[in-house]
Amino acid sequence: MLRGVLAGLAAGALWGLVFVVPRVLAQFSPVDLASGRLAAYGFVATAAMVLGLRVQRLPTPAQALAAFGLSVLGFWGYYLLLVLAIRDAGVEVPTLVIGTIPLWVMLLGKPGHLRWTALLPGLLLTALGLALMVRAQHPELAATAEAGVGAADAPHYARGLALAVAAMASWTAFALLNAAWLKRHPEVNATEWTNWLGVATGIGATGLWLIAGSSAAEIAAQPQRGLFVTLCLATGFGSAWLATVLWTVASRRLSPSLCGQLIVSETLFALLYSYAWDARWPTAAQSVAAVLFTLGILASIRAHR
Repeated sequence: MLRGVLAGLAAGALWGLVFVVPRVLAQFSPVDLASGRLAAYGFVATAAMVLGLRVQRLPTPAQALAAFGLSVLGFWGYYLLLVLAIRDAGVEVPTLVIGTIPLWVMLLGKPGHLRWTALLPGLLLTALGLALMVRAQHPELAATAEAGVGAADAPHYARGLALAVAAMASWTAFALLNAAWLKRHPEVNATEWTNWLGVATGIGATGLWLIAGSSAAEIAAQPQRGLFVTLCLATGFGSAWLATVLWTVASRRLSPSLCGQLIVSETLFALLYSYAWDARWPTAAQSVAAVLFTLGILASIRAHR
């Protein structure tokens, strides 16, 4: 059980890094960041298949199409929305919005025996936490406006919040559709499906970069080009491929309810990385919001349990 808990926490720590990379590499476009990280994930998945870490089968055309469609919802399409949201609204609010994914998956995939009234405490706590975090951000925006910053230069906070919600909806759809697909295809093991998704993600991310990304010359001209490549490889391997392996270990060793609680570690680590990057402690309102948010998720998981 201890190994399962440690694996789940390690996966959350790796997932949390995704929220901070856009701030570290702020001069790179969202398309470049999303494409680089997920192309690296595709490279790792392809290498795993070629090197034969496990016996791998090639997907049928129908399986390949399913993998590509789900890679849009759960990987490169989702991550692009998330990067855009972080660019416009900062890290904290998108982090909390994305952190509600377990709640929405639970609501939309609610078992028939679970009463809706049992979910109300978790819903209310989560809503209060999100509202408080959003409110905590507004004084910063007001101060920016009072300082004489033009509207075109002010943060596009509302747009960022909408993009965060879109990213949340995208990954929620991925979680539900992916689970349904796997139930219909028990002959496909987890390793095969993970690598098929990775290859599909890499193809989609590469196409996205060719269509809308910066040219190779523009990226090479950036002073942080080395850090860009390093972080893309690190998050592609760690936050995608390795995190999936660790989460599989946790899922096999722990009950689904405990695994669901460990998802909260992604949110907590993301907030921790954000505050560390800013070299500051969270404000009192932000701290209370994070606590309310976490309690809301845990209360909802407990009700589901």
